Formats: sequence, structure tokens, C-alpha cells
Amino acid sequence: MGFLFSKIWSLFTNEEHKVIIVGLDNAGKTTILYQILMNEVVHTSPTIGSNVEEVRWRNIQFLMWDIGGQESLRSSWSTYYAGTEFVILVVDSTDRERLHISKAELYQMLANEDLKHAAVLLYANKQDVKGSMSATEISQQLNLTSVKDHGWHIQACCALTGEGLYQGLEWIGSRIKR
Repeated sequence: MGFLFSKIWSLFTNEEHKVIIVGLDNAGKTTILYQILMNEVVHTSPTIGSNVEEVRWRNIQFLMWDIGGQESLRSSWSTYYAGTEFVILVVDSTDRERLHISKAELYQMLANEDLKHAAVLLYANKQDVKGSMSATEISQQLNLTSVKDHGWHIQACCALTGEGLYQGLEWIGSRIKR
């Protein structure tokens, strides 16, 4: 009875869930954040530091941190990890040459103590571009099936149109309601 009550109660509270959005520069992180927030494409420039927005989606309150992905900024990502429930890793599906860097960053994050309970949503962005890697190909290249101690999901998407973004949020929502 107590469990049922707590689940019902959580539907009516404004509990906020911290999400960090990371990925290499030019992957589409900021475009994804504002597509989710405003359902429109906004003109972006490289993020120096971070953008933070409160996002309400299906009665779930998120605090989403979009963190700059330039090489010089990646070493500071860990300063954002405390209290993070979900990591959204945005991968540019057209950037085959740097996929190994995304892989290294992913596994470095997963090894961080502050993210030991965080689940990971990978957005395989830019699926609208001819010749882009599929979500399956990215999953194989990142060896995602070896990730056993974190919940994870990979979702093909296009930040410019919003296609696939809400399916990713559905997965996050299903993890919250567990």
C-alpha cells in the first residue's frame, strides 16, 4: 500500500530530475535542448560552458544541463555529474572519424562514481543526412551491449525536425516511473 501511495503521490509532486546533455562539439546538443523545450529550431553557436533549462514533459519536471562539447571543455564535464539521474549523450551520426572519441568519453563518464546510478540515453542525431550511421551501427561501434551496470537506450533522431526526440524522453519517463 505504501509503495502504491508513493507512486501516486509522485505524479502530483514537482520532483525535479537532473539531466546532463553531453557530446562532442557540433553533435546537436543545444538544438535538441531547445527543440524539446520550445518545439522549434533556434540559431545556435558553440556552447562555452553550459545552458540550463527547466523542461516539463508529461508532468515530469527536468532540469536539463546542455554542456559544451569542445575538447577544451570536456575535462570539466565531471563538475556537472553530482545528482545527475540521466545522461543524454548526443552522437553526430555523420561523424565517423570521431566516434572513437565519443566512445572514450562515454566509458570515462560511466566509470565516474557520481554517475554510478545514472541511466544513459544516446541520441544518434542527424539521421536526416545521407550516409549517416544507423543507431544499430553506432551501438555496435560503441560496444553498448557491454554496458551492464547502467540502464541505456539508443534512439535515432533528427534534432532539426524533432523526429525521435520524444521517443527518447518516453524511455526516460519509463525509467522514472519504475
